[in-house]
Amino acid sequence: MNSKKIYLLALLPFAVLIVFYEIIPIIMVVVRSFMPAGSFGFTLEHFEKIFSSRFYQQSIVNSVMVSIGSSLIGLFIAFWGAKAANASKSKLRTYFLSILNMTSNFAGIPLAFAYIILLGNVGVLVMLGKNLGIGILADFRLYTAEGLMLTFVYFQVPLATMLLIPAFDALRKEWGESVSLLGGGSFHYYVKIALPVMTPSILGTLSILFANALSAYATAYALLLNNYALLPIRIAEQFSGDVMQQKEFGSALAVVMMLLMVAAILINHYFIRRQKHRI
Repeated sequence: MNSKKIYLLALLPFAVLIVFYEIIPIIMVVVRSFMPAGSFGFTLEHFEKIFSSRFYQQSIVNSVMVSIGSSLIGLFIAFWGAKAANASKSKLRTYFLSILNMTSNFAGIPLAFAYIILLGNVGVLVMLGKNLGIGILADFRLYTAEGLMLTFVYFQVPLATMLLIPAFDALRKEWGESVSLLGGGSFHYYVKIALPVMTPSILGTLSILFANALSAYATAYALLLNNYALLPIRIAEQFSGDVMQQKEFGSALAVVMMLLMVAAILINHYFIRRQKHRI
């Protein structure tokens, strides 16, 4: 048995996991989304209900807006964090990456609980703001779309930073030195060289952040429960409802979410191809 066959045999357990835990569930969700409730057959009534109901339309819009907003803000902050990490010494960079790994895993219910303690109606920072007369803290409302976006930005920043650091590592010092010799400054270097080279990585990071925020459920539910319409919360309601479960309709909502993610990936690839042609 040659080495290639040995490697393929080693990959077999991973292939089994992918088939049984990813491919088959996706196929089942798609098939069930076109089935009538409680019976076999084919129907489009679930999708008609989603796109004709203001309630579910608002859930889609809210999820997309929060995902885009938190992704853009997180990407902007992460850009400067990755730039600083690239310019720092190796020891400091190691500590920085360790902190990023720790913060990127702090999400879900613990993250929501931490924000409630700090910025809830009687949170530490809110009470401090009221006592010291700091209006931006005293009047902060965590249980709103803006508060939800703030919690999403928290776990978007470390993820985006770790994804952008390799993009900065790909930039060569000789390029900056060449720009300086030609009379250019940092602005010309980033606009003409660095950003065009990094655009595929930036757009790829943006699409990952969008998918990450769009599918986030635990943090949003722990923070707002059912008080704010979001697509992941509406999907969970159909599978874990106390009164009635609508698995077929929940599958249709899940398909809509998957289509939004696919659309984000396709848009990302489109802009990357355009950028490569320009370069």
